[in-house]
Amino acid sequence: MAERTLAPPRDHTAGPDRRERPPWWRSELARLAEVTALVGLVVTQPLLDVLGRSPDFFLFHRASRGDVLLLVALIALAPTVPFALLGALAVPAGRLIRAAVHATFVGLLLAALAVQAGRHVTPLRGVPLLVAAGVAGAAGAAAHRRWRAPRRVLRVAAAGPLVFVGLFLFASPASAVVLPRGEGGAAGIAGAGAHPPVVMIVLDELPLVSLLGPDGRIDAERYPNFAALAAGSTWYPNATGVSGWTPYALPAMLTGRYPEQGAAPHYSQYPDNLFTALGGLYRIKAEESITRLCPPSRCEQATTPEQGLGVLVRESGKLMGRIAAPVDSRVDPEDSYRERTAAEAGLDAAEPVPDDPKFRWDTLDDNQPARFTSFLAGLRPDPRPTLHFLHLLMPHSPWAYLPSGAHYAAPEDLPNDGTGWVDLARARHLAQLGYTDRLIGETLRTLRATGLYDKALVVVTADHGVSFRRDWQGRGMDAIEHAANEVAWVPMFVKEPGQRAGRVDDRNWEHVDLLPTIADETHMRVPWQMDGRSAKAAPRERADKRFYDRPGQPVTITGGVPAPLPPPAADPLVGTRVGNVPVGGSATVANRDAFDAFDPARGGLPALVWGTVPDDVPDGTRLAVAVNGTVGAVAPVVPPDAGGRRFAAFLPDDRLFAAGANRLDLYRVGDDGALRRLTLS
Repeated sequence: MAERTLAPPRDHTAGPDRRERPPWWRSELARLAEVTALVGLVVTQPLLDVLGRSPDFFLFHRASRGDVLLLVALIALAPTVPFALLGALAVPAGRLIRAAVHATFVGLLLAALAVQAGRHVTPLRGVPLLVAAGVAGAAGAAAHRRWRAPRRVLRVAAAGPLVFVGLFLFASPASAVVLPRGEGGAAGIAGAGAHPPVVMIVLDELPLVSLLGPDGRIDAERYPNFAALAAGSTWYPNATGVSGWTPYALPAMLTGRYPEQGAAPHYSQYPDNLFTALGGLYRIKAEESITRLCPPSRCEQATTPEQGLGVLVRESGKLMGRIAAPVDSRVDPEDSYRERTAAEAGLDAAEPVPDDPKFRWDTLDDNQPARFTSFLAGLRPDPRPTLHFLHLLMPHSPWAYLPSGAHYAAPEDLPNDGTGWVDLARARHLAQLGYTDRLIGETLRTLRATGLYDKALVVVTADHGVSFRRDWQGRGMDAIEHAANEVAWVPMFVKEPGQRAGRVDDRNWEHVDLLPTIADETHMRVPWQMDGRSAKAAPRERADKRFYDRPGQPVTITGGVPAPLPPPAADPLVGTRVGNVPVGGSATVANRDAFDAFDPARGGLPALVWGTVPDDVPDGTRLAVAVNGTVGAVAPVVPPDAGGRRFAAFLPDDRLFAAGANRLDLYRVGDDGALRRLTLS
């Protein structure tokens, strides 16, 4: 029998074999690396991806390079900090507790990742998606705990946030804003002839059809100031924008070139533009909003919206909420673009409040946008030829103004599409367009008062429209394919110096024609090749249009001047007085308290009412909303939106309201027209 050698007995008093288990701090670092990788996938990558494709977000908020870099650092690092702190607190509790805490972190982060992925690859939404994501997170956590391979992959992926930051800073469209590469820009050459002052207003998200009356002309009753502008200028009713997205549309207008690449709307990417073409001779007074095409050497933009790191963090947080939500959401930083009022910006009034037109609450200067206030203040004669440029986000959403100029509050997440919602969106758009008409009136009044009107070349247009067709709301390719008449065709007015009589020119105008036309009118030669054709030249022969949802990929649009759209149908109950009626049912109004103490001096009123009704109230049921006994709106009951709302009613007539307490009543309208008052909570 072979002799066996026995191993010496293990000394159990010496403690565990350190080769079998690494030190606790090394394990914690490995776990932190895994969490960092998952946070990078859940937060850093999707958020920097959206912001990287939205340089206009930083331009609108006038973010400095330091602000952007700090924001990126916060996005990359801050979400990991809570996990690191909680993990550190679990260290004294022992190995098993630390492992359980880490497994919980992994499961939660995997579930959050599953929500984002599930929205893209499955039809699940809401609670079913959350349940499925929870199951996926639990399964992923179990796999992570059982097998080494997932842990190794996550530890390697911990470098992900650095990669995502690098892509944002050096490869995304937003990189041009953070790290601009020079100014450049060719100056135009002055030719023989007069160089008149130029006054140019570019409105935003304004379809031509919104301005048209039943006869196909500008509706003078609803929009008297646009009609007055048309009566003294050349109107191009067959004018179209070249893109539904401002960062493509506006550079095309100001360079005379179709969009060819997805570049930031920044002077470093578009060095040759209107501002450089006129800037050698003209003084430039520019009020840009979500572009920065005028280089610092040509002009400084004094008026700014709310800016700084704080607003960037807040708006980025809102974006992250939409990205992580288990429901469909149009993640678009433009949702945060709201023009601050002159009062919010602390600007002095540009002009005394005029007698006509006059906002109902005498708050014209408080309620008008700060950018517009500064623009008006700059409309003064100058011995040097001057370009007065304003890009104003009106009547662009978010809609917050009545035609009178009074403003109102609304939930930021209110849907714009779907049964009932799209009709509400259009009604709010038209109301804000009525307010925009007042701003145009103020501009015309100021031009006449200063003597600039006769001398100046005045241009008023919009960069693109928007569709309010049900199921095709918006301005993307779906809207273009089904409602191009609302998205592409925009108002286009050009008043030449000394022009008094209105003219209509139905040539095939595309917005790349704008710069060539201005160059001809100002007798300046543009030293680069343009795709557009001046209105002084013969009309282009082709009848179709070029539209770009993506740069370098033109889509052909056919058709001529769009026919007017019928105005929203007025319910016969609107404007009627309601007496005593039976009580029957209940409703919840989210902003009911706003009716208890209304102060007209603040320039705002509760013109939007929203809330919910019991589940047993069928969809399609009509609700009448009355203020102080007069019906101001009738709205349908709809399926609950993401916020649980089943109705929202718009009250555009501010004459319904009185200072102090106002009585709000809701009525259920029966099939026979009978009303039953709902008890409000």
